[in-house]
Amino acid sequence: MKAVIRALRFLLFGAGLAGVLFAGGFLLFANAIQRDTRAPQVAEGIVALTGGKTRIAQAVNLLAQGQAKRLLITGVHPSTRASELQRLVPRGAEFFPCCVDLGRAALDTRGNAVETGAWVTKHGFSSLIVVTSAYHMPRALIEFAWVMPEVHLIPHVVTSPRLHIDNWWSRATWRLLFFEYVKYLDTLTRYTGAHVAERAGFGRTARSTASAN
Repeated sequence: MKAVIRALRFLLFGAGLAGVLFAGGFLLFANAIQRDTRAPQVAEGIVALTGGKTRIAQAVNLLAQGQAKRLLITGVHPSTRASELQRLVPRGAEFFPCCVDLGRAALDTRGNAVETGAWVTKHGFSSLIVVTSAYHMPRALIEFAWVMPEVHLIPHVVTSPRLHIDNWWSRATWRLLFFEYVKYLDTLTRYTGAHVAERAGFGRTARSTASAN
């Protein structure tokens, strides 16, 4: 009986410690989200992850400012025409025909990374501006770095007036950040484990063929 009680105490202590670490990690995650939306340094290419008109508009604006030579919009729905996206953003008609590519294969963030990796290889780029929402950027950078370890990734965050990142404890923002934090932990754990396995010589994980959300 004493052994059972000790085991229960141990389990309760472990669960409590895990809860504290999880909550502490969430606070660090929420407060570490990048808020700086100034134009990033110049790169060879830009990638915008679909998920809102603002991401595409800011990516096209960076292209217009000469921050890069070419733009990929990854995760475009197969039925969406280039002309539809072109009309959504200022100067779209000027830059879409010459300098914007649409990627239609990606279904999730990892798919975005794989699709972008193929595009970067095709054009021989070694530096890339990544445009996505501020809360999504940490996970996106992990996925992109795994697929393109030799490419210099430059984050450019997009903020939405509907999401109060500076006051993230508001209900809608808190819920969004919480679920994104869970996905971030899953991604971080998975790739950390894969990296350790590679370093230990247990076989090389195919970086371009990984799947899951």
